[in-house]
Amino acid sequence: MNQKKIGKFIQEKRKSKNLTQEELAEKLGVTDRAVSKWERGLNMPDASLMLDLTNILGISVNELLSGEIIKKEDYMNKAEDKLLELQTKNQNYAKQLLTLEWVISILGLMIFLPLIFIASYVEMETYLRMILIVVAVIIIMIACCFSIKIEQTAGFYKCSNCDYKYVPTYKSVFMAQHIGRSRKMRCPKCHTKCWHKKVVEE
Repeated sequence: MNQKKIGKFIQEKRKSKNLTQEELAEKLGVTDRAVSKWERGLNMPDASLMLDLTNILGISVNELLSGEIIKKEDYMNKAEDKLLELQTKNQNYAKQLLTLEWVISILGLMIFLPLIFIASYVEMETYLRMILIVVAVIIIMIACCFSIKIEQTAGFYKCSNCDYKYVPTYKSVFMAQHIGRSRKMRCPKCHTKCWHKKVVEE
């Protein structure tokens, strides 16, 4: 997606409708600064605003994301290209989130283990030892909760019985027996309890 091209297209269509940035912003319930960022290619309109924006500018969402008016004969090809582009973008985002999960887990352990070591082997008052242990446990619990949330929402789980791909609830992931990113859960489609592997592709 070429943000500069899209921004220039938004600006052209806005001007063709005789709207100022302030007027367009007011219609959409955003600031004129947000519209300015779109038009300069620094940011993209939020997905929740796209339908309203395209209606105001008299274009389709496909044309907005392409940054140009699309001829009828090219419309399906452009739509397929955009869907593939969005799918690739979502997959890359899921991979980045899963990498972040590892970073959070490792950082949590890097803080937890030294604190437990200090509390166990360094001479200190009992209350200080207890404080260190409590802090270490809180840190590792926070890291675990964030890691599980990321794993739950990034990509999908694939049932090994029927190959159904889905996003489970946080509770299902949290409570499930697991080996790495594979978890033993009940499939919402075939209702079989089996190992479900984490995948990023749809």
